[in-house]
Amino acid sequence: MPELSISDFKGCNTYVNPFQVQDGNIIHSLNMESVPLGGKRKRAGYTTFLGTPDTSTVNSLFSWIKNDGSTFYLYRASSTGLYSSAQGTGAWTITGNGTIASGAHVMSNVLDNTLFVADGVGSTRHSTSGTNFTDTSGAPIAVDLAQYQNRIYAAGTSSSLFYSTAGTGTDWVTDSTSIFIPGEGKLSRIYKASDRLFSAKNSGFIYRWDGETLIDMATRLGPSSPYSVGQVEDYRFWLNRLGVFTSNGGAAQLISNPIQNQIYNDSGSAIIGTSFDSAPGGVYKYNYFVSAGTLTDDFTGITINDAIIKYDYQKNEFSNYRFANYPTSFASYKDTSGVDQFIFGDASGQCYQLSGTATTDNGSAIEASLLLVIHGNIPHTQKDFRTLEVFTNPGCAARVQFMCADTNDRFSPWAREQAHVWTELGDLHSGYTLFAFPGGSRGRLLYLRIYDNGSNNRLDLYSIKYTFDIVKQ
Repeated sequence: MPELSISDFKGCNTYVNPFQVQDGNIIHSLNMESVPLGGKRKRAGYTTFLGTPDTSTVNSLFSWIKNDGSTFYLYRASSTGLYSSAQGTGAWTITGNGTIASGAHVMSNVLDNTLFVADGVGSTRHSTSGTNFTDTSGAPIAVDLAQYQNRIYAAGTSSSLFYSTAGTGTDWVTDSTSIFIPGEGKLSRIYKASDRLFSAKNSGFIYRWDGETLIDMATRLGPSSPYSVGQVEDYRFWLNRLGVFTSNGGAAQLISNPIQNQIYNDSGSAIIGTSFDSAPGGVYKYNYFVSAGTLTDDFTGITINDAIIKYDYQKNEFSNYRFANYPTSFASYKDTSGVDQFIFGDASGQCYQLSGTATTDNGSAIEASLLLVIHGNIPHTQKDFRTLEVFTNPGCAARVQFMCADTNDRFSPWAREQAHVWTELGDLHSGYTLFAFPGGSRGRLLYLRIYDNGSNNRLDLYSIKYTFDIVKQ
């Protein structure tokens, strides 16, 4: 009676033939994180963060720590207002000269202890107090700002990249000029990597500037949504219509092959076209998040409403989250105690804060699930499955189901009209659970579904072992 163990759970992968990769390939992962290494844990939840100065979509969130190292402000852009929160604890308060275009995204950067903001419609502004802004004389209307080589660079509303006088972002006369960025489309985002400034256009073109020479990166793989750009160390991440890409100054590299079916697929059920243009992204510690909207992976046929694509940079793994409140903007920052925090806003005007101690999404249950394909490394052989052993954390409320199959079409597009018939094995409350498969559990493949329908006890999955008899033909 062969017995096999699986104790190194990877990220979600529906791109590679499941018979080519390791036994126990994960083809669906919802609200699970890879903790500890090789294991899986149900994600933590979140709570409300500050109040709601208006009930409009929170389009932008960002922070600023002044040069004294202790004066700190959070900012949000919603409706027609740019609001600040002193020390990240004070109530949201409209800033002086903080009226913005309705529904605008506000981009920011800092030079010489001065915060600069732009919304792509009104005047570029600056603040030294953090609470009151002044129109920056001579500065262009800008869709994005960056600090590079001791200047503020401003991406104009067309194809001109402007920069301020060296050493100050408030002087746009003395030593200021502009650079024309060629190619189709208009500027949408500028960012730094490897001590170079990159200008991305909404056509996907990217150009690199080193202060003297402009270089065409010969690509159309730039961000489709300028708001999807996030940073881990010197790497930038963003969403493009062909996938999630990263770069630290060189050519853009595709990293999302494992979930390609969620980016685009033959059924047209992946990310919808309009979402590509405005999807917000953010980074918390070593995790990159991007709000992708409702999507269906055509390999599994499983629909995730308000899906968030999550990429774990440390482990090079993808999975999916779904929050009870769909994020429209993200921000990470260090609070006054130096602790990393992660917040997001939604369409109702409320902001939320992730918390390692929260077991719900602000009171809403967190549903989590994993779906694995098991074939015993002999997928062509008929098996009579006998036992299943599972190590979890004691006290969890997760349960396990299974389904046997002779073919891999249970989740394919042509089989979606069929009901997915799952057999319940039981709960995993004890921490170590031994199940006997009911008689007649035969097939070449075994699908395992481990799920938690919303308990307040977070699941930790460590290992599974199963046994089977080979069915003689």
